[in-house]
Amino acid sequence: MEQVWKYQLRVYLHDDLATVARHDRTNPALRPLTEILERHDATLANHLAMFEAYLAEAEREGQQDQPLYKWTKATVEDPEKRAKHQKAFELHVAGDRVYPKAAADALEAELQPLVDGDLITRLSRHDTNPTTNMPVPAEYRS
Repeated sequence: MEQVWKYQLRVYLHDDLATVARHDRTNPALRPLTEILERHDATLANHLAMFEAYLAEAEREGQQDQPLYKWTKATVEDPEKRAKHQKAFELHVAGDRVYPKAAADALEAELQPLVDGDLITRLSRHDTNPTTNMPVPAEYRS
């Protein structure tokens, strides 16, 4: 039986627009992006904000000894990685973090013309196949 993977798209915005997107998603400067997202029932979710929310939840639940917590904490505390994740946004479709290939393909096709323009610096696609996803590095698995 063939495995059917789900997908997630991520956009990386220019510095100034990433700040705008984190604080004012209705800003007219984002309109070319938000119009596409609306047509696909998609929303932006900032990586750094999601990492920070995960850390807060793990701390409330006393899970600071978990490898994913340690790795995420190290990422958030690293200035270079923090800056990278401030500009990175997952695209959720119909409220889902991962979605069928057809949804990812359609959204990607519409977003592609915005890449390397004034708004999006990079667009990436990720899947749920565990063999193509980075495991928690060994130094955090103790």
